[in-house]
Amino acid sequence: MAFTVAMVLPFQGPGGIYGPSAEAITELAVSEINADGGVLGDQINTIMVDGGAPRSQVHAEVSRLLTEDKIQAVSGWHISSVRNALAPLVAGRIPYLYPSLYEGGEQRSGVYCTGEVPSNQLEPAMRWLRNQQNVRKWFVVGDNYVWPRQTYAALKDRVTEQGIEFVGSSFIEGSQHIDTALDSISKSSCEGVLMLLVGHNAAVFNRAFSARGLHEKMIRLSPLMEENTLLASGSEATVGIFSTAAYFRSLVTMDAMDLMSRYHRRQGVTAPMLNSPAESCYEALYGLRHLVDRAGSSNVKDIDAKIDGTAFSAGRGTVVFEGNQLRQPLYLAEADGLDFDVVATL
Repeated sequence: MAFTVAMVLPFQGPGGIYGPSAEAITELAVSEINADGGVLGDQINTIMVDGGAPRSQVHAEVSRLLTEDKIQAVSGWHISSVRNALAPLVAGRIPYLYPSLYEGGEQRSGVYCTGEVPSNQLEPAMRWLRNQQNVRKWFVVGDNYVWPRQTYAALKDRVTEQGIEFVGSSFIEGSQHIDTALDSISKSSCEGVLMLLVGHNAAVFNRAFSARGLHEKMIRLSPLMEENTLLASGSEATVGIFSTAAYFRSLVTMDAMDLMSRYHRRQGVTAPMLNSPAESCYEALYGLRHLVDRAGSSNVKDIDAKIDGTAFSAGRGTVVFEGNQLRQPLYLAEADGLDFDVVATL
């Protein structure tokens, strides 16, 4: 028998830039887990679902797979609006390992979150930039959906108590209104721009930001700026960018370097670049395996009863679940051309 996971990954839209890397490392995780005995003795298998398609289409495809009993779990990197479409469908029925960074607060039974949340990702990064670069006034620019808006709402009151101020915000539809956002940024008193933009939209923003010379006046911070987006932005447009994430390709730890070596052994040196969204998919599949093995079944009630305190090691060393949320070390990195230099552990 096979234990089949629907991997909901973006292959189109703004997040499509992450898809090839996530798919390539999923293949590595599957091969390693199967070589080590699979999940409860069954070989793990994946079915790719395009998470960049319209939400109704993603919902319909996962619903079909579930109704036809073709999947035993759901995972994969996708945005919060897709999660909110899928969670009511699968919650309480099959385990849903959600690896994407998100706004926090997910409590539905069977939805297990392994990505970063603002309280342990953005808050400490903004404090570090306050202390090290005296950046206290921020302007938020984000895509117009649940993750950027709720992340901003979660941060707004909390950082005010730490001497940090938001002086403006702009939530845009795709890349159409970037010039309007840049006009607002230029007129504001901000010292930094918090970018809550996904993939292609972030790259377009970076190029326009640099073309106006704004990189000479203020820094940018993103929780979702990864190596493929740097490449799409171009090295001249990445000056003054900081990123905070649980993984960077340039991370110099034994676990991270070992993962990089195994990835390139399997996929070759021309494989899509490893990045945080991809690594999160690798980690989620290992997390799924450990949760099911610890519970002795893939029944959601059994996993719910055993998840708290579950620890495992995947691509970044040992991580642990606190309730349904994984806790992991976070890093702050500064863009150096088309790669990152890790400057702090948060």
